[in-house]
Amino acid sequence: MQAAGKPVISIDTKKKELVGDYKNAGSDYRPEGCPDKVKVHDFIDAALGKVIPYGVYDITANAGCVSLGIDNDTAQFSVNSIRRWLEIMGRERYPATDALMITADGGGSNGSRVKLFKLELQKLADETDLTLQVCHYPPGTSKWNKIEHRLFCHITQT
Repeated sequence: MQAAGKPVISIDTKKKELVGDYKNAGSDYRPEGCPDKVKVHDFIDAALGKVIPYGVYDITANAGCVSLGIDNDTAQFSVNSIRRWLEIMGRERYPATDALMITADGGGSNGSRVKLFKLELQKLADETDLTLQVCHYPPGTSKWNKIEHRLFCHITQT
C-alpha cells in the first residue's frame, strides 16, 4: 500500500486519563527551585473529569492526530476518529486515493471480533467510497503497533 502511494494508518486508544495538574513520572525541565504545583492525590476533578485519547498515526507521513472522548471508548468513537483524520489530514495528503490500510490491536473497541467496529467501518467505506483493509495484530503484540512508539509515548510522558 505504501509503495502504491496509498495511506497506511495505525490506530489505538489509551486508558482514561485524568484532566488537570496531577503528578506525572515524566520529566519536565524547570528552573531549579521553581517546581510545578501539582495535586498529590489522583482523585477525579469533578469539573474537568477524564478523557479517552484515541490516536490515528499516518505511518508514511510520520504524523499523528489525536481525538479526545469524554464518555466511553466505543467502536463508533474509534471510527469517527478515522473519519476526522480523513477530513483534517488524509484527504489533503492523499487526494486521489481509493483505498486505506488500517493497522490495529486485536482487542478493545477496534478489536477483530467487535461487530460494531466492522459495521461502523462499513459505514465509513460507504460514505467515502474507499476500500478499507484492516490488519489486526495478534494478542500480546501491541508493542509492534507503530502508534505506540511514535504517538502515544509522547502522551504518556506529558
